[in-house]
Amino acid sequence: MPAPSRRRCPQVPVGRSVRRSRGAAVVDFVFVMLLLVPLFLAIFQVGLTLYVRNTLAACASEGARYGAFFDRAPADGVARARTCVSGALPGYPVELGVGTDGAGGQPLVVVTAHTDVPALGVWGRVVAVTVRGHAVKETA
Repeated sequence: MPAPSRRRCPQVPVGRSVRRSRGAAVVDFVFVMLLLVPLFLAIFQVGLTLYVRNTLAACASEGARYGAFFDRAPADGVARARTCVSGALPGYPVELGVGTDGAGGQPLVVVTAHTDVPALGVWGRVVAVTVRGHAVKETA
């Protein structure tokens, strides 16, 4: 019975193959980072914008509800919203405004909040966020 034959790999000179692949890992790393860094910044920018918008909406609604109490003035609602925003978003310049409106014969207190969310990337734009909080004014 003949012995099983063994296949032999072709012999490649070691020096030639090492020389061809030198620096390939660096190039691959750069190509992957060119895709991943902008993707990460875009996801982070969307998350930051949504966080700021939701926080402003909650603070504007809280300020409108506070200003709608029967023993409070609408300006008290702006002070309450300013306290909420300064605690949740320190360092953000937020413009707050108050007004009254009517819907269905009911007086409303409306608190408006506006800020600009800064861009994270080099080519990004500033995102303007404006929200309004409404509450029905209580009457005695």
